[in-house]
Amino acid sequence: RIVAALIAMVEMAADGTAALLPASLYNAVSRVLLPAESAVRRLIVIAARGLKVKPAPVRRMPQGLALARNGGKSNPFQLFDARKRFDPANLERAAATANPRIHVFAYSPLIPLFHPRPAESPVPEPDDAIDAARLGRRLAAVRMALENLPRQARRMVRWQARRDRMQSPAFRSPFRPGPPPGHRKKPKDEIDFVLRECHALASDVLNEDTS
Repeated sequence: RIVAALIAMVEMAADGTAALLPASLYNAVSRVLLPAESAVRRLIVIAARGLKVKPAPVRRMPQGLALARNGGKSNPFQLFDARKRFDPANLERAAATANPRIHVFAYSPLIPLFHPRPAESPVPEPDDAIDAARLGRRLAAVRMALENLPRQARRMVRWQARRDRMQSPAFRSPFRPGPPPGHRKKPKDEIDFVLRECHALASDVLNEDTS
């Protein structure tokens, strides 16, 4: 019901086929969509409890063909939480380009040379139009996942089996450590309570599988 309401809001505000939304509506939908995606991901884990699926056959990638990003179809729903990445290379680059720390006790016209002000990115106004193509793909993916939870549960079982066959995967759990994406310490909206309940139930399922 929450996802359906988000889709209705976007469709009513969309101008024909143009994927543009007012910034206020775009931000409002994004705030609800992120915890909704986390809740659906946890519903899939619950639906996959005790499910046995025949592993999919391994197919070789055809040579000489360039695959499209999504094969011309809607993006499938992502089964795992996005991880927080800390790239050491980015830290090294930031340190290499950092300005020297020079303290001037009295005002000097050279201060702007040592401490240049970073360029400020313009903050979109509430009525500004924002490209909502990616937001639309996320809404379509989460709606398709909800419409066919058993299929998504089978995907989850196969995904977990592939991770288990890897010698050293980057991660094995579909959930990232700590609170789920979109979690709020003080729930305000209905989706916050839904995510809290789904996360608790799905965490119990994962703990049973690893015990």
